[in-house]
Amino acid sequence: MGRYILRRLLQLIPVFIGTTFIIYALVWAIPGNPFAGMCGPRGCPQAFIEQMSQQYNLDEPLPVQYVLYLGQLLTGNFGETFNGIEVSTLIQNAYPVTLKLATIALIVEAVVGIAAGILTALRGKGFVDNLVLAATLFLIAVPVFVSGFVLQVVLGVQLEWIQPSVGSDPAIGELIVPGIVLGSLSMAYIARLTRTAMFENKRADYIRTATAKGLAPKRVVGIHMLRNSLIPVITFIGTDFGALMGGAIVTEGVFNIHGIGGLVFNAIQTQEGVTVTGVVTLLVIVYLLMNLLVDILYAALDPRIRYD
Repeated sequence: MGRYILRRLLQLIPVFIGTTFIIYALVWAIPGNPFAGMCGPRGCPQAFIEQMSQQYNLDEPLPVQYVLYLGQLLTGNFGETFNGIEVSTLIQNAYPVTLKLATIALIVEAVVGIAAGILTALRGKGFVDNLVLAATLFLIAVPVFVSGFVLQVVLGVQLEWIQPSVGSDPAIGELIVPGIVLGSLSMAYIARLTRTAMFENKRADYIRTATAKGLAPKRVVGIHMLRNSLIPVITFIGTDFGALMGGAIVTEGVFNIHGIGGLVFNAIQTQEGVTVTGVVTLLVIVYLLMNLLVDILYAALDPRIRYD
């Protein structure tokens, strides 16, 4: 296992360099002057543009710019915005909120989605199965911003059970409804994935053998059937965590949450390329580490998988 983890960590290096270079090139190779909007309608003096271009290495060829930026990243320096604010400070302020929101969404989608999938698979065709299929189809069909807006109006404005807008430093309780909204789409997919995998394994030979040996139904389902059925679900959940961290722009916008999504959205609007590059680079690291964690969990879920 140790050799496998080391090999996977080494494989992450070229993936990290390739993805971050593409991101850097897409952000900084766009034609136009990134400092054009900083001085109002009259435009910036040429001396100011040259000074800023030199400060952000924009007077160098793109590969050289990327190498210099990569060198900063290796020292933990994500750069400064055009206003002189450390990007790491902006991330430090926004990341905990998005991390709490994504964790709540992940717990909701995993617990509810897996439970619904198990319930429908064990009950078989019938009312419960049709109800879960209809409910998951509804969640997949409805856009996240619609469900978020409906819950905000009904629970926040009409019933006054929650605050319609979340504060700048929200507690866990304030993020539960936004977390449910954020995780609702993935919850529907997880329920269907679990249901399909459980149905497939329900007819497998090893399940019939375990039942014929007289094992208790709870042990057959919990230890044998569910364990193997969770492999595709764990794959989905692992990759979805990175998507939840970076894809919370809509949910954060609906509930006025000051997280990573809002930070990236504002940076794109103001053409703050340093902030966009820094945040997306951090999300790439999260994606890579979550994929590594999922691969390690495969061996724990399925004893047939061995890495050494």
